[in-house]
Amino acid sequence: MTKSSFQGGGYNYRQLRVGELIKQNLGQIFLRNEAKIPSLNTKMVTITEVKMSSDLKSARAYVIPLGGKETEKTVNTLTEFSYLVRRALSKKLDIKFLPRLHFVGDKSFDYAERIEKLIKENKKK
Repeated sequence: MTKSSFQGGGYNYRQLRVGELIKQNLGQIFLRNEAKIPSLNTKMVTITEVKMSSDLKSARAYVIPLGGKETEKTVNTLTEFSYLVRRALSKKLDIKFLPRLHFVGDKSFDYAERIEKLIKENKKK
């Protein structure tokens, strides 16, 4: 997987549709703890977005644990046991190629919080 296969901003309809389908199914898998990942309560993990590569063979899933704490540990655990998640996903999806899953910590909430804080500080001045 190359970084350029996910960049460019111009996602086609198929990439968006498959990404949304995978996001919904991953959410169900995590909520029902169907992946059976040891040492991780997947009910406490939220999938915020799934971005597909242009060939639809790789998926980058952005995750955030409940409370936003231990994101790196959660991502490492999900990466280590991604084959279990992929197996559970294969039972739910009927697509030609099941994409490889790459888990990434979602930092968008931290970024939004930092922007909000800067705006509040600016208003005080």
